[in-house]
Amino acid sequence: MPDIRPHRLSREDIDRNFSDLHPPLRRSEALIEADRCYFCFDAPCTTACPTGIDIPVFIQKIRSGNIRGSAQTILNENIMGGMCARVCPTEVLCEEACVRNTHEDKPVEIGLLQRYATDPAFENDTQLFSRAETSGKKVAVVGGGPAGLSCAHRLAMLGHDVVIYNRDDKLGGLNEYGIAAYKTVNDFAQREVEYILSIGGIEVRSGTSLGEDITLSDLTKEYDAVFVGVGLGDVNALSIEGEDLPGVENAIDYISELRQADDKTALPVGRKVVVIGGGMTAIDVAVQSKRLGAELVDLVYRRGVAQMGASAFEQELAQTNGVTIHHLAQPLRVLGTDSAEGVKFEKTVLDESGALKGTGDTFTLDADIVFKAIGQRLKDDVLDDGSLKMDKGKIIVNDHQETSLPGVWAGGDCVVGGDDLTVSAVQHGKVAAMAIDRHLRT
Repeated sequence: MPDIRPHRLSREDIDRNFSDLHPPLRRSEALIEADRCYFCFDAPCTTACPTGIDIPVFIQKIRSGNIRGSAQTILNENIMGGMCARVCPTEVLCEEACVRNTHEDKPVEIGLLQRYATDPAFENDTQLFSRAETSGKKVAVVGGGPAGLSCAHRLAMLGHDVVIYNRDDKLGGLNEYGIAAYKTVNDFAQREVEYILSIGGIEVRSGTSLGEDITLSDLTKEYDAVFVGVGLGDVNALSIEGEDLPGVENAIDYISELRQADDKTALPVGRKVVVIGGGMTAIDVAVQSKRLGAELVDLVYRRGVAQMGASAFEQELAQTNGVTIHHLAQPLRVLGTDSAEGVKFEKTVLDESGALKGTGDTFTLDADIVFKAIGQRLKDDVLDDGSLKMDKGKIIVNDHQETSLPGVWAGGDCVVGGDDLTVSAVQHGKVAAMAIDRHLRT
């Protein structure tokens, strides 16, 4: 029988397991780390940052004690720089590009320095931005995640009035509901949201879903411009026998429940957990299951190490937390009668063209809970009239985030090219806001 229950660990153990993954730098540590920067003129770290933060400049300002100025340099390009300092895969972006990243040395810890610079602004409610003169134009932003919030803030800065339509009770999107709890502690996601809204000129209408409560055609008639940043509200199916058994859960739903739980010890967790997938969400739910008290956690990915969506750091984090990662295996069937009791897998190979093929060799993993983490997709009924051009279930946009429908822009995970990163979604929102501003002033 499945062994799923709460209170596997004590409150003290849970508190320790879900404390800050990367504790903030002390002043002395920040100064030492800042001194390691070469302040490259053509800084490759800046080029590698999707939002184009001038990294040498913000680090130099830390060295000179100008923390406010450092925060402004960061937040001017990335208004969610505080969250990105916590969750951005810096090891494959700015820090990977750092010229100190060699076999003999290590990169400057840019993410931790970015957090050091930005945290005081949120802690002290230091507003670094102000609104321009009111333009008289009104823009609808659909979706209160990173893309929508970034777009709304930049539009408000430029003097436009914004209404955010948000499906959930809280703003923040996956920053609030879909990121491992140990990556963003002390309700930071909501403190960042409050900071963004404090600029003024932004109205929020929660509990409102595109395709259900509002339609795109109605919004285009009511507003001067529309930005769509709805994310991907549905999960991909395994499409295998037994997928509908009790005990087979969506990883995103479980992470959301964990993030919103007042008492994490009360969350039921299996003794044996199997996670299917190879991205950040798969790692997050696997590690958190282990930290909630699961004895055995197996993560199974159908392709190899190099194809995993999760970064090398995230894979190492899982393994050092006791998660066993199996590569080159695809699920065939969830086993069980009344509830999930295990998963049957088939070993796979990649041929010379990169195509995945089954080998016929199978194995079984026991499980009390099976988590699906094989990606998300846009809900079929979100876009009401088929007016937007799509490609493989995502919205097609140009370099300015403009869609095929006049007056409508889009960004984040819901567009072609969205890569499930907060930093990329923020950049989409910023680029779209600048394009909308140009459109409204012509």
